Amino acid sequence: MPLLRRGPEVFPQSLFDLSSAEFPWMVAQTRSRQEKALVRNLEPLRVPFYLPQHERHAARSGRRFVSFIPLFPGYVFLRADPGARTAALRSGLVVRLLEVRDQELLHAELRQLRKLQQTGARLVPYAPLVEGDLVTIASGPFQGYRGRVLREQSASRLIVSVSMLRQSVAVEFDRSSLNRVSGDARTVAEQSAVA
Repeated sequence: MPLLRRGPEVFPQSLFDLSSAEFPWMVAQTRSRQEKALVRNLEPLRVPFYLPQHERHAARSGRRFVSFIPLFPGYVFLRADPGARTAALRSGLVVRLLEVRDQELLHAELRQLRKLQQTGARLVPYAPLVEGDLVTIASGPFQGYRGRVLREQSASRLIVSVSMLRQSVAVEFDRSSLNRVSGDARTVAEQSAVA
């Protein structure tokens, strides 16, 4: 059962064949969780866009759900002539428009991403974690615990220090079970000590 349905991803279908001179790439930074609303607003106005999405699966109360969420939360890629810029800004859903300095590079990267989607490849967002990052464990027996990345052991595993009773324990976690924590480091550390 879908929680968030798949929305339009590409308009028009010939998006990657448009002239870069007439329709240069631009990135719209949207208000929180407004990416799909923006493309729904722009499609009838015939503004070219690309909003890659991926599936996220969840289980609640014994039922399985799927959501289609933006691969790059908060961003929509536009082929923006002056009219498209105006339409995007007038929507009230755009925080700002970001200029793209290397048009060829972005075009090549987005074209590759679209081709991967068309082959059925499973795309998973990857937020790099580095030493010192604060993380929370998203699944498994330590779900909800917070800690700090000490070092990367291999390409897929991290060693994380989890503070309990003001003592640290090093535990190895699968990288996919960790989420970066945003916020004040002191506040997070205090919360970890209490957990």
